[in-house]
Amino acid sequence: MIKKEKHQIIGSDNRPILIDISCQEKREGKKVIIFSHGFKGFKDWGPFNKVAEHFAKNDFVFVKFNFSHNGTTIDNPIDFSDLKAFGNNNFCKELDDLGFVLDWVQQTLNPAEISLFGHSRGGGISMLKTAEDNRISKVVSWASPSDFTNRMPEERIAIWKEKGVAFVYNGRTKQNMPMYFQFYENCITNKERIDIKLAVEKLQIPQLIVHGNDDPTVKIEEAKSLNKWNPKSQLHIIDGANHVLGGFHPYDLEEFPLHLKEAIDVTIEFLKK
Repeated sequence: MIKKEKHQIIGSDNRPILIDISCQEKREGKKVIIFSHGFKGFKDWGPFNKVAEHFAKNDFVFVKFNFSHNGTTIDNPIDFSDLKAFGNNNFCKELDDLGFVLDWVQQTLNPAEISLFGHSRGGGISMLKTAEDNRISKVVSWASPSDFTNRMPEERIAIWKEKGVAFVYNGRTKQNMPMYFQFYENCITNKERIDIKLAVEKLQIPQLIVHGNDDPTVKIEEAKSLNKWNPKSQLHIIDGANHVLGGFHPYDLEEFPLHLKEAIDVTIEFLKK
């Protein structure tokens, strides 16, 4: 039987972080996986709850959480009802949030080992955090970018600065979501801390990179770059898979789509080694 728990801790700018755990009856002293969601994402998106249960059935303690500034709230953890918080998010706040979750996991769960695992932007955050925190034993990324700053078109930065805000459209929710200019300023000020290439080149622990070769959002070349920067890493390419590996929201299937099942199976095999 899988046990589920919900917890709340304090994250960046004293905003709350909502955490949930999926595990078997005994949770202390086991291998813990901390999962980070991506941009315009949240911990309960699509199949993530079923993924958590599946890892728990394989005797992992699966921890996932909402970043403090992802736009959701404690009372409404699956909708973007706090767009001001979303606009004030940045990569450093997410790295700090993951650090707070790591502290909580270590103090609360007494883990045998901790692995970081993330999808898309969450995978990038996981790689960056692994490079700056020696508590991590393994790191896994699904459909993750190799660079956080090359997605900012130079010609739009001046307009962004002048207006103080730029908007990104969420096709699923039909929301125009703000990103305040502080996001760009934080990237410039902390360019070394958020440099994924520098981080991956430093990694001395096992790394798994999973990517679909039909990903329109983050091209397969980025996964190949990650693998090149860390030749000891394991690259697993899923033929025909898109950015969400066949997942969708809301998710109502009992089984996993084939591409997602392949990603799950190779990740479990990697983490059990």
